[in-house]
Amino acid sequence: MAEGESKNFIEEIIENDLEKGVVKEVVTRFPPEPNGYLHLGHAKAICLNFGLAEEYGGKCNLRFDDTNPLKEDASYVDAIKKDIEWLGFSWDKEVYGSDYFDYMYECAEALIKKGLAFVDDLTAEQMREYRGTLTEPGKESPYRERSVEENLDLFRRMRAGEFEDGEKILRAKIDMSSPNLNMRDPAVFRVVKSPHHRTGDKWAIYPMYDFAHPLEDAFEGVTHSVCTMEFEDHRPLYDWVVQNCDCKNVPRQYEFARLNLSNTVMSKRYLKKLVDEGVVSGWDDPRMPTLSGVRRRGYTPEAIRDFCERIGVAKAVSEVDVRLLEHCVREDLNAHAPRVMAVLRPLKLTIENYPDNETEMLTAEDLPGGESRHGVPFSKHLYIERDDFMEERPNNKYFRLYVGGEVRLKNAYIIKCERAVKDADGNVAEVVCSYDKTTKSGGENSGKKVKGTLHWVDANTAVRAQVRLFDYLFLEQEDGSYVTNENSMVVLDPVLLEPHIKTAKKGDRFQFMRQGYFAIDPVDSTGDKLVFNQIVSLKDSFAKQVLKGN
Repeated sequence: MAEGESKNFIEEIIENDLEKGVVKEVVTRFPPEPNGYLHLGHAKAICLNFGLAEEYGGKCNLRFDDTNPLKEDASYVDAIKKDIEWLGFSWDKEVYGSDYFDYMYECAEALIKKGLAFVDDLTAEQMREYRGTLTEPGKESPYRERSVEENLDLFRRMRAGEFEDGEKILRAKIDMSSPNLNMRDPAVFRVVKSPHHRTGDKWAIYPMYDFAHPLEDAFEGVTHSVCTMEFEDHRPLYDWVVQNCDCKNVPRQYEFARLNLSNTVMSKRYLKKLVDEGVVSGWDDPRMPTLSGVRRRGYTPEAIRDFCERIGVAKAVSEVDVRLLEHCVREDLNAHAPRVMAVLRPLKLTIENYPDNETEMLTAEDLPGGESRHGVPFSKHLYIERDDFMEERPNNKYFRLYVGGEVRLKNAYIIKCERAVKDADGNVAEVVCSYDKTTKSGGENSGKKVKGTLHWVDANTAVRAQVRLFDYLFLEQEDGSYVTNENSMVVLDPVLLEPHIKTAKKGDRFQFMRQGYFAIDPVDSTGDKLVFNQIVSLKDSFAKQVLKGN
């Protein structure tokens, strides 16, 4: 944090705890469930938990809450680790909820022996009926008063696999009239006869998240258990578990507002549905709000960390404009992405007074004002952007090319359009121009001025590529719900680029001059053909409308 910046409420709590000696060392954790890929919402939690540990010289564990074998997979574990490392963070310990299954089982038996847990035979539907509502208390299960001996016997038989899924469940015995529904005899262990990605068939029962999570925090010595606001109502149960399981370390839970991003859906369940139904090519589809998706698209980890820093940490739930994220990405790329010329929708341009069979090498900057430069071939036959030409000038504010008009070709010469050549259907197929050889960029006699400057590529040396242009994957409806955007991707092929692009590697990012920022797709690009993903456009409406106060 920069000097003079205000601290968020969690930082204030930590500094107060350190000052008063409540804690000696800050220990946090990032606890994803390995049931899908991380998304941008997780980036906020990652930056917060790892960032707090870094800021106060503490530790942050990476803990996989793998207590539901029905949905979890080792491939998700690998993907999550890759995402965190890409963001620039490293963890102190890599741990798993499954590391503590024996410990959690012992804690559950201890609760039974204290008379604080019982085995219930109610079905899931009956439990919902007995639970009550926000305005009406629940009813106690008819199995609530089973003896300690009977509960221990049933619980051990649950572990031995004698019962089927849903047939028995272990519940904490708290208060069915509590105004907090989470305290109305919550489930502790349930029967799940499914192999686990780490423990195999060892267990036939698995702990519930609300039971496992506080025990994991306590066992690891976590001091500040930071989670999103939907867990605020779960905090009394969190504290109850820590207290009644006689945990030596007593962690404290603090909640912050999760990231809600406009035009974006961040639900692993919904995103998995898009993958399963083939709406997108996979979790790393460049349109997806997953970290693997935005990484493949070309977002930088520096931009995402900057974004998370800017939105801050608070309790109030609000929606962040996705354009702020795009602004952070654009700002980072503007400083670091080399410039190249690319023609997305090619139109042939011939300079009739340029020597035949001659090619000269012009010079272009890699970055504005930078010392690094590269050569760009120039000859009689070029391509320009089709949108940069009109036969007739529509108005006096049009400064691109038209018949009789003049423009400068970037890093090259001033040209004048003499005529347009049309195909059999009446469409413009070629523009024929003349050039003034005294107007070479950087030359002694290049003082002639024109208002329009166009990018171009040399026809003989241009590299053919495919470009994907993206719109938002989700469209918001009038009722606030989202639907997938059928026009979220447009593929342009062929796109023509200057030959300097041949030196690039998969994942490299560029500014296509006057077009936007693009990255070489690391999956679909081959030695024979480059595929580019649009990262963001050049236009920054957020900076103009919001950052400048308009």
